Amino acid sequence: MMARRMSWRGQFVVALVGIGLLLGLMLLFKGQHYLWFSFGCLACSLLPAYWRFERQQMGTRLLVFLAVIVALGVLGRVPLAAIPNVQLTSFVVIVSSVSLGPELGFVSGSMMALVSNLFLGQGPWTPWQMLAWGLMGLLTGLLQKGHLKDQLWVMVIWGALWGFWFGWIMDLWYALAYVQPLRLASFFLAFASSFMFDVLHAATNAVSILVLYLPWRKLMDRLIVKYKILG
Repeated sequence: MMARRMSWRGQFVVALVGIGLLLGLMLLFKGQHYLWFSFGCLACSLLPAYWRFERQQMGTRLLVFLAVIVALGVLGRVPLAAIPNVQLTSFVVIVSSVSLGPELGFVSGSMMALVSNLFLGQGPWTPWQMLAWGLMGLLTGLLQKGHLKDQLWVMVIWGALWGFWFGWIMDLWYALAYVQPLRLASFFLAFASSFMFDVLHAATNAVSILVLYLPWRKLMDRLIVKYKILG
């Protein structure tokens, strides 16, 4: 029972312990293998959430609902793949996480990255995209209990900010993987080079939330209540 009731605080502690151990190994190897260290940190961040998700008892309706949400997120990305950073996956992550909460928001967001890359191509960027969209779902899900989720302009700004935050997470992966030597200026140039792409992502999020957020959230909340998806 204790394993099933493991809180997000407990998962955070587990992740920090794992990252701390990896940091010690990196120091042991005299600061080498930055990329392997980054993948280890991603594993420490992702696995506790999926471990808790797997141990929970969930009904068939919830699993089907999550599958539909993930499918919508994939459809919001794959057909628009030819247009850089213009996609509706982030919108689906945000609007669904407000209704589902942080834990399910994290899992659905990260799964959208994994499944959509089955069509677009898997690679070392996949776990970083899983982390980015997962964190988007997690942090958006924390708004579930408050009143901010009912303020349209707050959600528009939130979506726009995530357009940049998502890009910065991916820029971090790029710098760790391809920039040598690693210096502060190198990180700055890596982040600055993607600025226009981040602007496109932020603008897409803002416009889609402005136009579609209220009707989509109303529909999702109605389905959750009508079919008792969250118990």
